[in-house]
Amino acid sequence: MTTPNPLSSLHLEAIPAGTIELRDARSGASRQVALEPFSIGRTPVTAAEWEELSGALGGGNGSTPAHPVTWFNAIKWCNQASAAVGLVPAYSLEDRDVVWHLGADGFRLPTEAEWEWACRAGTTGPRYGELGDIAWTDADQVDGPQDVAGKAPNTFGVYDMIGNVWEWCWDFADTARYGDYRSLRGGGWADPDWSCRASVRRGSAPDAVLEDVGFRVARGPVGTIGAESAQGWSGVDDWQRAQIRGPLPIGWTPHRGLRKP
Repeated sequence: MTTPNPLSSLHLEAIPAGTIELRDARSGASRQVALEPFSIGRTPVTAAEWEELSGALGGGNGSTPAHPVTWFNAIKWCNQASAAVGLVPAYSLEDRDVVWHLGADGFRLPTEAEWEWACRAGTTGPRYGELGDIAWTDADQVDGPQDVAGKAPNTFGVYDMIGNVWEWCWDFADTARYGDYRSLRGGGWADPDWSCRASVRRGSAPDAVLEDVGFRVARGPVGTIGAESAQGWSGVDDWQRAQIRGPLPIGWTPHRGLRKP
């Protein structure tokens, strides 16, 4: 008898290679990132898909995005999903230390560069369409996440990258200023229009339980196991930023727990 695939509803779209310009609002710097092809979830991971592997969450049901999901739990779910379908898990975890194995073919979180490239889908404006057509935001006056794919996709065939729930990415938010906070993208159902843009970043602790936060998966080996950079992310840069010395601005908390690459 054939064992049913617990992730039969999890669809990914192929995203082509390309180059994207990323801007850092704090420093005012910008950089060009060349991306290899990868795949990304057609929608955020739904509550039903989450439950297949990890049990019911406190929020979400059926076709709504899984929420609230911590960054650590999203990482663990990616590894569970990889094991469930016979892929090589992308991560190893030891306490709060997570290593991304770049050559693995398993499910993972997108980097910020991958996320923004997949979101923009060749567009250059703040969004890939009119906000009311593509996103659930505070303008819709809803009281929580809505069923995925309820509004228009972008030209890559990807839904809900703006609005509905914020989505975890792999990258640290800023290892000089925000410790081990990880990045969130996309805006949520309760956010105003200025928060629901392709370039907007938010950060939070990787174990924070936030009602408006979910995630979508990516796939695709983009380097060799043991490497420290891929798809716009650099472990060396993370470590170097965290080495900031001297008097710190109020509220800055450098990430002193990073291992040196």
